[in-house]
Amino acid sequence: MPAQAYSGKQCVCQLRKEICDQSCVRDMLAVPFYIACLRLSGRRCLVVGGGEIGLEKVEGLLACDADVTLVAPEAHPELVALAAERSIHWQQRGYRSEDVDGCLLAIAATGDTDVNIRVFEDAERRSMLVNVVDVPPLCNFILPAIVRTGPLAVAISTAGASPALAKRMKREIAELFGQPYAELAILLNDARGWAKSTLPTYQDRKEFFESIVGGEPDPIELLRDGDADAVRDLIAAAQRSFQPA
Repeated sequence: MPAQAYSGKQCVCQLRKEICDQSCVRDMLAVPFYIACLRLSGRRCLVVGGGEIGLEKVEGLLACDADVTLVAPEAHPELVALAAERSIHWQQRGYRSEDVDGCLLAIAATGDTDVNIRVFEDAERRSMLVNVVDVPPLCNFILPAIVRTGPLAVAISTAGASPALAKRMKREIAELFGQPYAELAILLNDARGWAKSTLPTYQDRKEFFESIVGGEPDPIELLRDGDADAVRDLIAAAQRSFQPA
């Protein structure tokens, strides 16, 4: 249940009820979300709202090399600094419907329900991705908690039911799947070109990589011991084994 949407509190969604009765979120946990990873490099993305949450969303987009525009009359000092160094474009004013034009996605992070609803409706009319922070009914996509280590990214979602639980899972997953997994991903990526040019079928390539990842000795344990050369030897041995006659 989002923090701003529970029975007895002022309505914050497009139903515009005077007092929330939870009708908009009652079935949210039954929604089957399609999980995808978006390539945002160079793509225009909009954040409306210049507070701490807006800063968090801007930083997440910048980490993915997005072209970020911030719309807010005032902004957190760190957002001001990002604008000054031209890492983001800051429109220092209120939101306008045309702000979503040409954007791949929009995130609304304001405390103004009417503005949030306008962002949602404007984006929906353009078949855009839109997320209103902490109001799942005003989202056509949700932002999971992310664990990033090198090229690896693990997403954790509770469908908005409990951000606190997602944060705990994020900490535990970060401890379980750390740097050795990222190193192995890099080493396996180095072998992809060989596999594509040498192994004729998808099944051949699948078996090749699975023989390394699930083989003995365990490449993760070798990397935990700091022995990357032993993993390279495993990959080379697998290449010899799978080399077509």
